[in-house]
Amino acid sequence: MTTPIKEAYMNIERAMYEFNVLLEQQVLTMRESEAADPTKLERLTHGAKAMRDSSAIFLSYAKFIACGMPDSEEMIEE
Repeated sequence: MTTPIKEAYMNIERAMYEFNVLLEQQVLTMRESEAADPTKLERLTHGAKAMRDSSAIFLSYAKFIACGMPDSEEMIEE
């Protein structure tokens, strides 16, 4: 993985992590609020989980591509 590609990948990884943390914080804030709309809370809860799962899938594939699509997973850098 070249340095610019690795840096770009790390930036994406950090941004997705931060986004997912913020979504989880919003879910917790809504759960603690008596004024929270139950429908919105449920949708955000499911959306946050979907984003976390989607982020993991995206990052896994992005790392695979960034590493040059090696034949073996052992060839992918950590």
